[in-house]
Amino acid sequence: MRSFIAIAAALVLSACAAAPEERAEERASDASLALAIAGDWRTTEDRTRDQYRRPAEALAFWGLEPEMTIVEIAPGGGWWTHILAPYARMTSGRYVSASGDLGAPNVSEGARAGRAEFISRFSDAGIYGRVEVVDFSMRAGLALPEESADFILVARAFHNWARTEGATDRFMSEFARVLRPGGVLAVEQHRALPGANVTESAPTGYVPEAYVIDAASRAGLVLAARSEINANRQDTRDHPFGVWTLPPIARTSPQGAPPDPSFDRSRYDAIGESDRMTLRFVKPE
Repeated sequence: MRSFIAIAAALVLSACAAAPEERAEERASDASLALAIAGDWRTTEDRTRDQYRRPAEALAFWGLEPEMTIVEIAPGGGWWTHILAPYARMTSGRYVSASGDLGAPNVSEGARAGRAEFISRFSDAGIYGRVEVVDFSMRAGLALPEESADFILVARAFHNWARTEGATDRFMSEFARVLRPGGVLAVEQHRALPGANVTESAPTGYVPEAYVIDAASRAGLVLAARSEINANRQDTRDHPFGVWTLPPIARTSPQGAPPDPSFDRSRYDAIGESDRMTLRFVKPE
């Protein structure tokens, strides 16, 4: 018995002693991600949403690592940017935002102003490092070289693309082109019920998982894993103003109409944020 215990102990010690550089790198990565999530540059409103979007768990599931070239698609208000850009700075990585099309003919002044505002908002190099912005549109595709990215994040965009013929396939093909072999496409998306008709569900903000998975497969990307970390079984999806009835948008009237102070939000606030798919695709090596 003593001999068996001694052998087992030796095996445990051997495993613990193996690859110290790898373990140190993992600890440094975890610490950098924790610092990025805890950063005081993130607003109280953004932090409040962590309970629904679970950034630490999601990014670990997707396989974010130091020194990656990270591309965020259509970052909007920058909820993920406030985490990803500081993480890239702390880990010798590169952060790229892909949104808009300033190379398009007759680009609007509003589009130019929006790009300038985003760059200004994330201009503090001491926090965010060097934030790059490139064009992303049906015309421009994803304006990055072939096999130049390690990690592409798409958060809650497929319901928009599903309403433009050919957009989802166009963009998935671009992601496959820009990812390096072994690179990751990370997806967070409002989730419709299985078997839902995407033509009907997309205008409400939801698409079925199969819609995303099939589009990725057509582009040559492989579903590596799916997670339920952002599932919300209380989300019935039958909201009067689509997914935007739920927090954080919390709409009380149709888009473009004034807020309705008489609208009872209690049911929708109790649901919280939407039920979401969390998927990890990989470009084959």
